[in-house]
Amino acid sequence: MTSTATEAWKELAEREAPPAASHPGRGGAGAPCAERIADPGEASPDALAMARELGLSITVADILHRAGRAPDEATRRFLDPRLSHLTSPDAMADREASADRIARAVRAGERIAVFGDYDCDGITATAIMTGALRALSGQVVPLLATRAEGSYGLSAPALERVLRACPTLLITCDCGSSDHERLAAARAAGVDCVVIDHHLVPADPLPAIAFLNPHRADCGFPYKGLASCGLALSLLAAVRKKLGSSLDLRPYLDLVAIGTVADVAPLTGDNRALVRAGLGVLQTGPRPGLRALAALANLDLGRGASAEDVAFRIAPRLNAPGRLGDPDVSLELLLAQDGVTASALAATVEQAQMKRRAIQDEMLASALAEIERAGFDRDPAIVIARQGFHPGVVGIVAGRITSRYGKPTIVIALEGAKGRGSVRGPAGARLHDALSICRAELVGFGGHQAAAGVEVRADRVEALRAAWCDAFREQDLPAAAALAVAHVRLDDRDDPAAVARDLERLEPCGEGNRAAHVLLPGAAVRSARNLKGHLKLELTFARREISCFGFELGELAPRFAGGRVDVVGRLRRDAWRGGDAVEIRIEHIAAID
Repeated sequence: MTSTATEAWKELAEREAPPAASHPGRGGAGAPCAERIADPGEASPDALAMARELGLSITVADILHRAGRAPDEATRRFLDPRLSHLTSPDAMADREASADRIARAVRAGERIAVFGDYDCDGITATAIMTGALRALSGQVVPLLATRAEGSYGLSAPALERVLRACPTLLITCDCGSSDHERLAAARAAGVDCVVIDHHLVPADPLPAIAFLNPHRADCGFPYKGLASCGLALSLLAAVRKKLGSSLDLRPYLDLVAIGTVADVAPLTGDNRALVRAGLGVLQTGPRPGLRALAALANLDLGRGASAEDVAFRIAPRLNAPGRLGDPDVSLELLLAQDGVTASALAATVEQAQMKRRAIQDEMLASALAEIERAGFDRDPAIVIARQGFHPGVVGIVAGRITSRYGKPTIVIALEGAKGRGSVRGPAGARLHDALSICRAELVGFGGHQAAAGVEVRADRVEALRAAWCDAFREQDLPAAAALAVAHVRLDDRDDPAAVARDLERLEPCGEGNRAAHVLLPGAAVRSARNLKGHLKLELTFARREISCFGFELGELAPRFAGGRVDVVGRLRRDAWRGGDAVEIRIEHIAAID
């Protein structure tokens, strides 16, 4: 028999509208010329059969076939993810206990503190929980972690702020899994704690009355990819049911989409359905704060938004105030009820974004100058440390340096005798393993193989640099090969406009579902222009005209004029020209001699 909790979660899907098509945005950076581009070859007979059976273009059927998919129900669900496909939450540990305690607090008019981390997942989860509980007549005080007061998680200063609000119930969002000491202190102060988190779980039991985290060893919920914003929505569905309310939770799916994409959660399974639906809500929803923010980002939500738009245009703006110090304005923006308030808050957020970008550009220029001057680019790995670097921006700068040089990079913001830094690396780099080798030179470190953070004494930076380089002399990093590889060749039997429409059915693309890179082999260049530093090509391929756009590749225009090229990139509808026009966003390009 289906439980009331399952009914509450599944009810999200009862009135679901068809998902809106999403349109990839213009974020990202172009790749340099490739010396060679590998041709993945023509579509196989099995791919042709899949195209017929699923009603797809040959090119997109070929993508699915090469990914190991068959023309079955699982593939149909992948192409058309629905909220009705969500995993039953019955086996999620402590979901019922959490819902019971929260519902009791709402009925009794207790003061509920909702405390979230200051990144996008924490902010959106806090906004979802606050907005929905207030709509259910809950008395809610929302709070966020700050870099100035304890940084991530429920720190001691953060707990002091929580206790000053005099709640009887604390709900943490995107933090708490490792905050045993502070949760115990809250319990000693008479505050019950419900923890909502998706980070890895320590072995020690958590001193909370309920702990919602799929990574718990005793949690039978099979889908482990939900971010905290998705967990918050699931829990609220159960709370709503216990309160006998008909509150529609679907308007909160836009925040689930933003938090999930921004946290680089896998866009598979439940997340795929939640984000696809959330992007549709983002397109049509009435949330004043996001509409005001999108306008400043030159993003027309009415034309549809993609996961890429969220990752590169919305999430960085919501994160910017927290990177610089105080994330509260982003939370207020998401909770704003009218356009005037939202416009003023969005302007403040945009100012923080511009300030963050200026700080980032200055730090990056300084770091690149030091790398070139000192010859660090010739080392197997890079460490940059500087007094005055902003600790909220070191991760972005480390990522940019990694992208430029293809080397594992640590960027450290020194403050006196100590510093905090962020660690990024190219695909295949095992960052956590390397930091373990360097642990003697570190005060501490944490994270995983793809991204990490460090704390180091200023007088150990040189020793850390030597150890970091030694660690990657031992690792076999994938070489930055000149050979570029596409996922699939654009089949010359396909209408490119139909391929672009079918590619949209693969959205949302991101972690766990990478966007397909399509090869146009031997395309004739009708025109090549340097368009304000960017490369604009007009090609003829299979008797059809296709535009190409390469970010920051404008200086290469003379090289390709009048010739033939192999191009790999993202094929999409050309929103500027409209109709059936399509465009390739160049990832790799090679001239054919």
